[in-house]
Amino acid sequence: MKEKQTVGRLAALVDGEVVGDAQLPISGFGPLDAAGPGQLSFLAKAAGRALLEQSAAAAFIVPADFTAAGTTLIRVADPYLAAAIIQNALLQRPFVAAGIHERAVIGTDCRISPEVSVDALAVIGDRVRIGERVTIGAGAVIGDDVSIGDDCMIRPNVTIEPRCEIGSRVTIHPGTVIGSDGYGYATDRRGCHVKRPQLGIVRIGDDVEIGANTCVDRATFGVTWIKSGTKIDNLVQIAHNVIVGENSLLVSQVGLAGSTTLGRNVVFGGKAGAAGHQHIGDRSMVAGKAAVHGDHPPDSQLAGTPAIPAKQWFKAASAFGRLPEIVRDIRQLKKQLARLQENEHR
Repeated sequence: MKEKQTVGRLAALVDGEVVGDAQLPISGFGPLDAAGPGQLSFLAKAAGRALLEQSAAAAFIVPADFTAAGTTLIRVADPYLAAAIIQNALLQRPFVAAGIHERAVIGTDCRISPEVSVDALAVIGDRVRIGERVTIGAGAVIGDDVSIGDDCMIRPNVTIEPRCEIGSRVTIHPGTVIGSDGYGYATDRRGCHVKRPQLGIVRIGDDVEIGANTCVDRATFGVTWIKSGTKIDNLVQIAHNVIVGENSLLVSQVGLAGSTTLGRNVVFGGKAGAAGHQHIGDRSMVAGKAAVHGDHPPDSQLAGTPAIPAKQWFKAASAFGRLPEIVRDIRQLKKQLARLQENEHR
């Protein structure tokens, strides 16, 4: 933990209003039920007032209209966001370059900043370019002609295949593979599958984070592109020639088939998928386990398999739960109708 901050300094990071002692020193951050003296905590909603009153924290981030007598507060529009910004500030440490470990393997004609940390058993290919304040974890493999920007964290056992481009401030978690071959085959008359060469690259924009054991396939031709600000969870599959727009969120086990394109700020819930060669517009939201087919305009909200407008799907899902009751009622009505028809024919 770096040197202590004050409530006033931390409030300034989030445009917060201080109520109470702005000079109160803060040494750390913790949840309401575990934070101790000298620490900051947060209350997302006023409904949790009882938890705040029982907390031992020194000060609290709270909603803008929240009041509590005798307590130091930082009042903000979005406590959850403010808490994330302040917690990152409290945890921030200056980068300390450890250099290149003697057991790392470095190829020829590389341009590697002296301000890096390359751990043991990392393998870096030929003609690789690595920027400043970059960490390459143990066992990571960086292929030939890869470029990595400044302030990146490549965690242990990450593989970045040849010629891929990584922007600045990118974090890639263990086990992830960037630039594996896309899944492309042509089938002959006998039913045999002939592999199509995968000749493109993967480009990762700035400020992207990619979780563990995720695969981003290289393009058949051209680029598979994860644009700046996108955050990808663990166990996600992104196929060849996919383009993911800026600041999108892909939750665990999402699968995007080849040549799918997403606009800006698109959200895919867990286990949702998209068939290939379609476009999903800006700010669209796809519910977990949805299967998206066809193009969808900006601001779409989709759910179900196949995916349809979310409100329609939720109504259908609600009706599905009542199907046994509905079937029973229909059978009873059919019997009543049959009796009426019998009586008419007498």
